[in-house]
Order: sequence, then C-alpha cells, then structure tokens
Amino acid sequence: MEMSNKMFTRLSTYIHGELGIKMGEGKRVMLQARLAKRIRTLGLESFEAYHDFLFSPAGQQQELASFVHEVTTNKTDFYREANHFSYLIGQTLPTLFNEGRRCQRRPLRVWSSACSTGEEPYTLAMFLQEYKVRTPGFSYTILATDISTTVLREARDAIYDERKIEPIPAPIQKKYILRSKDKTKQLVRIVPELRSQVEFRWTNLKEPKLSAREQMDVIFCRNVIIYFDKPTQELVLGNLCRQLQPGGFVFMGHSENLNGLDVPLVQVAPTIYRKINEQ
Repeated sequence: MEMSNKMFTRLSTYIHGELGIKMGEGKRVMLQARLAKRIRTLGLESFEAYHDFLFSPAGQQQELASFVHEVTTNKTDFYREANHFSYLIGQTLPTLFNEGRRCQRRPLRVWSSACSTGEEPYTLAMFLQEYKVRTPGFSYTILATDISTTVLREARDAIYDERKIEPIPAPIQKKYILRSKDKTKQLVRIVPELRSQVEFRWTNLKEPKLSAREQMDVIFCRNVIIYFDKPTQELVLGNLCRQLQPGGFVFMGHSENLNGLDVPLVQVAPTIYRKINEQ
C-alpha cells in the first residue's frame, strides 16, 4: 500500500496547518507506515478511503484522536535531561524566592507543555515534592498538557512498565512508586500524593486556551519546537511567553535553540531561558 503524492500533500498540509508539525518529504515513509496501521485496523482499503473517512463527520469524532496520536512524536522518559531538574531546584527556585516573587505567597506554577505519557510532569512532581519537604511553606501546582488525547489518558492513569522507572533513584522509587501486587504484570503506578499535584489538560500549543489567572513561573517545553518550522516555533514560544510571569524560566530540549526567533527570552544556561520585561 503506497501513498500517492497528492494524498501525501493533502495530509501533510493538514498536519502542518492544524498541529504546526513539519511533514516534509523525508517524513513520507514514517507517515505512510503509521497510517497504514490505522487503515488495517479500520478495515479500509486505501489511503484515499482513510482520508475520506477521517474528514467525514463520523471520522472527526471517532478517528481524529488516533490520527493525531499517530502523527505526533511521544518519546519521553523519567529523569530525561536530569540536569534540568537539578537546575530547577538548585538555581531557579532560589532565584525566584530571593527576588521576592509571588511564589512565596502562593503555589509555584509549573507547566509541562508537551507532557506525552506523563513522565516529565511526574518527574517534576518528585523533585518539587522533595523540595517541599525541606522548605516550610512551599507549595506547587503542575499543569501538564498535550495535543494527543491518547497519551493524556495514559498519563492520568500513571501506570507504567517497570522498566520505565529504571532512571529513578531507588530512594525516590521507594517513596513515590507503587508496585503491582501481581508480580507477573511488572507494572508500577505513581502514588496518589503526586498524581493529585498534576492537572492534565488537552492543549494545542498553537492556540493554548489558558486563563489569565494561570500565569506560570516555570515552563518546560523540551523537544517540541524541533518539529515545527520557524514561523510556528515563534508562534508557539510567543504563546508560551504570554503565559509566563516576567522573570519566569523556560526549559528547552538539548537540540533546540532560539536563534533568529523574536521572543522575549534570554539565555541563562544551556537550553534554559528567562523572560525579560517587555517594554
């Protein structure tokens, strides 16, 4: 089963327009393989038939979530780029407190903007919960968003294969990981104490609908903008900055940079930025 040039153009244009994701010729094989799985699952005969179903009223209700899940990248791990979490605790929080910011009088607000299956926000919760134990009066909230409803369901459930938690230090596992009573399943779950600290919500970063009261102190947007073209990168980062307090921090992925982008951020460490006061 092969995807015609016409069909690839139609689908890649739609993906870019709705999700902001670049889908150049180099992604054709990937897109073809992922959608071929959906075609087989649905019992359809061609990409054309899949296209017609996807854009029908029934398809928009029944298939769109699966389509978005297939065309987005959901690679994530616990403790991924662990230096970011160390910087958050060792540098970011002391800086915010020393400057007398409002997080001394209210919960610190952190946004995991592309949370996938939840490993990033739960890692954040582990570090912040440990900081809370050592810091009287400190509290925090975590907003975790993604464009895929499929991964959001997994993230809310917070159930993982036992192998996924290997990067987490043993003492932290002991505190925040529950193991299945059925040893044959080799499944673990995040403890309720941490699950209650994270709110999961569907969001398209091209037009996030957060309230004016949800001004963030810290935003994690790691390994996200690499999938966008430059105009979309600028749009997404501009949207994030509008939800960020002046002086707030943005954490990016190790392969990302802001070169040539018109956004109110200055670099304070490799892949870590602060929002400047806009005139």
